[in-house]
Amino acid sequence: MRFPHPLALLTAVVFAAAALSYVLPAGEYERRDDPETGRSIVVPGTYQEVEANRIGVFDAIVAIPRGMADRADVVFLIFLIGGAFAVFDATGALRRGIAWLVERLEGREILAIPVVSLAFATGGVTENLQEEIIPLVPALMLLTKRLGYSPMVGVAVSAGSAFVGSAFSPINPFQVLTAQEVADVAPLSGSGFRLLFLAIALGLWIWWTMRYAASTRVGPEMGEESGRDAAGPEAAMGWRDLTIFGIVASTFGILVWGLLRLGWDFDHMSALFFVMGVVVGIVGRLGITGTAEAYAQGFKSMGYAALLIGFANAIYVVMDDARIIDTIVRGLFIPLAELPLALSAIGMSAAQGVLHFAVPSVSGQAVLTLPVLVPLSDLLGLSRQITILAYQYGAGLCELITPTNGALMAILAASGVRYEAWLRFVVPRYLMLMALGAVALVIAIAIGYS
Repeated sequence: MRFPHPLALLTAVVFAAAALSYVLPAGEYERRDDPETGRSIVVPGTYQEVEANRIGVFDAIVAIPRGMADRADVVFLIFLIGGAFAVFDATGALRRGIAWLVERLEGREILAIPVVSLAFATGGVTENLQEEIIPLVPALMLLTKRLGYSPMVGVAVSAGSAFVGSAFSPINPFQVLTAQEVADVAPLSGSGFRLLFLAIALGLWIWWTMRYAASTRVGPEMGEESGRDAAGPEAAMGWRDLTIFGIVASTFGILVWGLLRLGWDFDHMSALFFVMGVVVGIVGRLGITGTAEAYAQGFKSMGYAALLIGFANAIYVVMDDARIIDTIVRGLFIPLAELPLALSAIGMSAAQGVLHFAVPSVSGQAVLTLPVLVPLSDLLGLSRQITILAYQYGAGLCELITPTNGALMAILAASGVRYEAWLRFVVPRYLMLMALGAVALVIAIAIGYS
């Protein structure tokens, strides 16, 4: 099976969402402003059918620029991160660092898989790393090529590791912490249980990726040639390069601190990376003009990725205009009350995965579904913490496969990996991770996890 170009695929899904407005009944829950999360959340038990709003062809097309405008904060984050890393690359430090790493790993290339995977998984665990991966793709492709691995490996160690880390994280501010606030559960509570299954999930993912990388690696001739290329004079790293790497690492440290302690949003993140790019340009002796030119080049390279984010969000805009999102939520979750407790929890996780195709924002999905699920869980005698786990595993792991995840589609496009090829690689692993999540839910119920 061969999927169309990502823009064509997302446009088709936009029209499919519009077609649903003629099939599903319109309905809405009442909402209230929540001071703790700063969001408008659902009032449970208030669902009622409303007047249908059928979305025509032209209205669906209008939703595309509206989708871009609604995600303007993310779009500008992508542009500014892309510009910052273009400056980083223009200094030469990034390529010299990759060459140095390849030279040190000669004969032990497989060790790069767990090292890089854990680095990206840490970003997923701490700050829901997604769009920030996009400007790193060229460097990742260079690294994997020089190590003799395919582009698929580059996507698996970066996006795959980050998404798995996010789904099982005990501290992700956009997933678990938002969900705990909405569900009125103490922040960071139950972290020990989540850490255990995070370690298991990441261990499995890294092992699967290492096996795939070893089985698809090119012959030793190309590997040796890559090593010789990396060992030339350009591979020598000086104090200036080390300083630049220190600035980049410090930026991510400040980012995590700002997200967890100061409640930063995308605008703060964009400003931080803009500062990083300017400082790196100065230290790298690019000058004002050179830094500006590198930024402009980075903006140009990120244009396609930004478009994909907007097209993906247009799907949600159409369904929200049609007033069928709440109908889908009610239809997915209310029947779960009739199931045994363990099956109800597993059903919640599966339903969260299905819903994530229509609601590609994990934090938005938390404030949409948990106000409905918490009263249902209390009625069933199911711990709220377990309900949050079901949300995490269902919505978080769906990031690995859904075409409405604009960041995933942009990373695949930039890597030259077709969506259907990625699905062949990831779907079996996604199903096994969902099974691991189901096991975690059953164990949580058995031990009275709360």
